[in-house]
Amino acid sequence: MTDFSDDAALKKELAGLFHYIQRVRVEIAAIHYPADDEHRFEKMSDQLDAIVETTKAATDQIMVAVEANEELLNDLRSSVADEDALAKIDKISASNSSLFEACSFQDLTGQRITKVVKSLTYVEDRVESLIEAWGKQELEKIVVKGEDKTEDEKLIHGPQRQDEAISQSEIDALFD
Repeated sequence: MTDFSDDAALKKELAGLFHYIQRVRVEIAAIHYPADDEHRFEKMSDQLDAIVETTKAATDQIMVAVEANEELLNDLRSSVADEDALAKIDKISASNSSLFEACSFQDLTGQRITKVVKSLTYVEDRVESLIEAWGKQELEKIVVKGEDKTEDEKLIHGPQRQDEAISQSEIDALFD
């Protein structure tokens, strides 16, 4: 432990603390006012929401297909007399039931992702509190260095939400 009875030691500790606080301010500014205009908290929450939406849509599509197959199997079952064929229809129907059960993953992943989003929101709220304490005007003055990205990286926006993505016809037009 440092002996603070010595003025030089106290000044050294205060200077170290001051530099640490300045570094924290720069980090918070980088989160809130990123150089590349990519607000990470928003992007994270948006990406997680998109995962939930896409997973739900895929699960719904699977369940609709399985229900349609079950209806077809029921129609087929009523018109088949062969015991071997009926046993195979029953196996297919049992397999469909397994598909339905497997689709329950969507509810679990949705719940877990919702917990992660709540945690992100909590952290974001704490950062906002720090920003308010330091003053937005002071943080806006801090110059944040952006990440170096290649030209390709600047173009890549990853899988996008349906309402943000360009359409297939727009992509096709690029190749014409």
